[in-house]
Amino acid sequence: MSKIGRKPIDVSNVNVEIKGQTVHYKGSKGSGIYELPVFFNIELDGSKLKLTVPENKLNRNTNEAWGMHRALLANALKGVGEGFEKQLKIIGLGYKAVVSGNKVVLTLGYSHKIDLPLPKEVTLEVDKTGQLLTLKSHNKELLGEYCDKIRSLRSPEPYKGTGIRYANEEVARKAGKTKTT
Repeated sequence: MSKIGRKPIDVSNVNVEIKGQTVHYKGSKGSGIYELPVFFNIELDGSKLKLTVPENKLNRNTNEAWGMHRALLANALKGVGEGFEKQLKIIGLGYKAVVSGNKVVLTLGYSHKIDLPLPKEVTLEVDKTGQLLTLKSHNKELLGEYCDKIRSLRSPEPYKGTGIRYANEEVARKAGKTKTT
């Protein structure tokens, strides 16, 4: 049995409606629909949502899918209830970000500024120095992809430590060349 799949999902701050294999959910941050495969049984027990697989359909493939679908559904429900947040740090002399309308203008040491369109579901806050970005969204997958897109524009380099990194990320520093006598 799947250890992740059998955990119940807390839906206390989200409205959930089950129609066959479809889960309709609505929260303070948004709403959505999640479609489950036909071999799952889903039941709402108070403020807990449980996914089960019948014993006769339990095998390695359904076990793997059970844990995956439970995690994806739990992330979707948590997103519309509470939302997700990630922080990026920009480290480097003259490196900064500015929000203008529905795009982000990044100055990252290149000969030009980089304009990156901001998705509708993602909100971005930049501190007054322009070097701490706080991104928020109800869609965890979209938030992760957008943060990775920003980070890939100037990945952290190991010698000086400059670049864009996640706020909690540790970058392994390397020693530079030394002069031998």
